[in-house]
Amino acid sequence: MANYKYHILICGGTGCNASNALGIIDNFNSILKEKSLDDDVQVIKTGCFGFCEKGPIVKIMPDNTFYTQVTPNDCLEIVEEHIIKGRRVNRLLYENPETKEHVEDSKHMGFYQKQLRVALRNCGFINPENIDEYIAQDGYVALATALERNNPAEIIDTLKKSGLRGRGGGGFPTGLKWEFAAKSKGDEKYVVCNADEGDPGAFMDRSILEGDPHTVLEAMAINGFAIGSHVGLIYIRAEYPLAIKRLQIAIDQAREYGLLGENILDSGFSFDIELKYGAGAFVCGEETALIHSMEGHRGEPTFKPPFPAESGYLGKPTNVNNVETYANIPVILNQGWEWFSKIGTEKSKGTKVFALAGKVNNVGLIEVPMGITLREIIYEIGGGIKDGKKFKAVQTGGPSGGCLTEKHLDTPIDYDNLLASGSMMGSGGMIVMDEDDCMVAIAKFYLEFTVEESCGKCNPCRIGNKRLYEILEKITEGNGTAEDLEILRNLSVTIKDTSLCGLGQTSPNPVLSTLDNFIEEYEEHVNDKKCRSGVCTSLMQYFVVPENCTGCTVCARNCPVNAIEGERKQVHFIHQDLCIKCGVCYDKCKFNAIVIK
Repeated sequence: MANYKYHILICGGTGCNASNALGIIDNFNSILKEKSLDDDVQVIKTGCFGFCEKGPIVKIMPDNTFYTQVTPNDCLEIVEEHIIKGRRVNRLLYENPETKEHVEDSKHMGFYQKQLRVALRNCGFINPENIDEYIAQDGYVALATALERNNPAEIIDTLKKSGLRGRGGGGFPTGLKWEFAAKSKGDEKYVVCNADEGDPGAFMDRSILEGDPHTVLEAMAINGFAIGSHVGLIYIRAEYPLAIKRLQIAIDQAREYGLLGENILDSGFSFDIELKYGAGAFVCGEETALIHSMEGHRGEPTFKPPFPAESGYLGKPTNVNNVETYANIPVILNQGWEWFSKIGTEKSKGTKVFALAGKVNNVGLIEVPMGITLREIIYEIGGGIKDGKKFKAVQTGGPSGGCLTEKHLDTPIDYDNLLASGSMMGSGGMIVMDEDDCMVAIAKFYLEFTVEESCGKCNPCRIGNKRLYEILEKITEGNGTAEDLEILRNLSVTIKDTSLCGLGQTSPNPVLSTLDNFIEEYEEHVNDKKCRSGVCTSLMQYFVVPENCTGCTVCARNCPVNAIEGERKQVHFIHQDLCIKCGVCYDKCKFNAIVIK
């Protein structure tokens, strides 16, 4: 094996690929070959580094130099300056937004300083398409050790002691779930990985599968050994082509190395994995709906019990965990349950991966210890609110979660605290909002999503959520009444109490949390017919400020519906009954004579 002087790590995740990361890789390889440096420098395509706001990212090792927003045209300068002359390219280094100083090492960036990468430990560090690089990072050691010790109960006991809870949203203890499946009787059992990530703005599972697919395969094989299963199924949405490609490569490599298939490592244990594709139905994130979809049926949930551990895929005992949960398994078995249980809080052990998005300066994928506060995430890791705006709310848990406010910023994040605050952990979506966001419109946005994604099996979800959405639409259009606010709350509670599955039971959360924390905005929409954020266009009105109007007629000449009246050099007037609130007059006026109220 070549002894390289430098390694150039380039993010090859979906986000950076969309910004021509593959062109960067090709350029580096071409330049290095042209300058006869290809024996001294290795270019490695990795998974996501997490700092998506600054991608494409290039990291130079061993000095750990972190270059941001790199383009193919920057490759020659990096090679000539950094590789040949040993001088960093300052213009490509991350700039601290407060001090304006260049930061060379990612360890000194606020975005990374409070992170602890466990599930994401290999993402951005290894080539996900090379099994040797995974093995070099203790890959498949946990599986080999488990097979050598030949004690499935010990594995389950280790997970129970670790305190690992399911990272898919429900937070059920993983070891207990495996124990139920192990104790269930059946001539065949199944291990299922839920990779049907459907929350708006969420890309945690996708990044793990793109950046470290072998960790999921290894964990599933361990799961199979622990519960007595020989078949693994990964249910992944077809909209994840890169994750699918890398998973298939990883499966083929593991089979070639004897780590999947018959008689793994001469242990007598056989286990193999195949991919099952979903069509993007959000409800199929619920395990019984997912199982029905894999069986070729309509993706609808069913009553529990029986639980999948008793009767799941094809009526056989089935264990279902999501991608992030599996990504924790090998490292827990290698490091020990004591190590893992020291991270996090009393009832929420370990770390959690979040997709941090919205109105923050540092958008990206983060992994933090349980117990960290929202304030630390938003203002230290996230770098604060964009454009110096005021923080308003953060939605955790995706469409099933709730909006938390300034009073929640210092609440330690764990499963129980988020539930007590009116939200939930969910799979890990975290969308930050500022003063320009309308909370009534936010609630309507999430309701529109859940109405679209409801499977329609039960009446509370199919009909109730539709009625909730219609009331919210009525309010944002200026036709709401005080009675509508009472109906919103009562109907939301009814839907939560009577829906069949988790989608319906949690879908009213955005409504209830915004009613609890932003009731004054609802009342303004209903009583004053006003949207303070100017988001609900039906409630907006454009007026002419007489002292600023010069009578230039630009607004009148550009109005598409002739709603503006006035002679040249005279103050103009907007007819509210004709105005369609398109905003053309506001955009065209150079004298600040048009205002929105």
